[in-house]
Amino acid sequence: MEYIIQTHHLTKKYGHKIAVNDANINIRPGEIYGLIGRNGAGKTTIMRMLSGLSRPTSGSYALFGKEGSALKAEMHNVGVLIEAPGIYPKMSAYDNLRVKAIAMGKDDKKYINDLLELVDLTDTGKKGAGSFSLGMRQRLGVALALIGDPKLIILDEPINGLDPQGIVEVRQMLSTLRDERGITIMISSHILDELGKLADSYGIIHEGTLIDEFTNEELQKRSGSYTLLKTDDNQKALTVIRNMGMQDVSIDADGILCLRTAPDREHNVVKQLVESDIFVKEIRSEKFSLEDYYLEITKEGGENNNGKSAEDGLLEVKKV
Repeated sequence: MEYIIQTHHLTKKYGHKIAVNDANINIRPGEIYGLIGRNGAGKTTIMRMLSGLSRPTSGSYALFGKEGSALKAEMHNVGVLIEAPGIYPKMSAYDNLRVKAIAMGKDDKKYINDLLELVDLTDTGKKGAGSFSLGMRQRLGVALALIGDPKLIILDEPINGLDPQGIVEVRQMLSTLRDERGITIMISSHILDELGKLADSYGIIHEGTLIDEFTNEELQKRSGSYTLLKTDDNQKALTVIRNMGMQDVSIDADGILCLRTAPDREHNVVKQLVESDIFVKEIRSEKFSLEDYYLEITKEGGENNNGKSAEDGLLEVKKV
């Protein structure tokens, strides 16, 4: 099976408002797929359709290679956590899991305790879930989604609102589900730094439209790295560098020259600056992040508005 999830021109309208427009998503088995977009971009709407909680206006989707009427037989292989987890606040983590386990024919003490151990909630005892921290409630929500041993879980903003420790715990848990259980995970988030540490591939949705889809490897090929320079005369340095045939260079608000060039050309740049009586105070190389790429591809006046590719203007992301 090439894809666990595949959508074909998936569209959702609410009256005259288009929430999701013609989305074609492809998620491979055993990967963590990050769906990226600002609030209101259409992330939750897509997840609700894929979970069977909302019907598409047009288009279709396949899960495990099945679509249409054959989808119903596959829904037991899908675990879902959309918005806040549905928990009973006065009941313990164990009892919350047991309620759903009974409904799904999984009422086994060891089975439930194994889930508690997986999400690191074994020490909560009889403590009511309503008194849990947000991170603990999110982990309980993931455990609820795992009842029935799904091959795919769909998680809407599971790290939203968590403190740094809670984010690390959820990230480690999801990595374990992928690496040790082979579970495919679709996760939405707008915390791009954390998503970049977790996901294998990504889809960017902007104003209801899926505008890009790529793997980590493809991200590095597209964005590459950049060189940061501090000099005693940035305007003169800018002219010298452009005269060398390098046009992807700019000065940010902090007075730092941002140059996109191959690392092996940095020596030539510094040499030319020194020969032009420019003192180079500092030089360092950095890689473009997922956040850099997202900001570039979704910015006003970017590719979708003037035909300029993301690679053509990545340096502009560094301007503030």
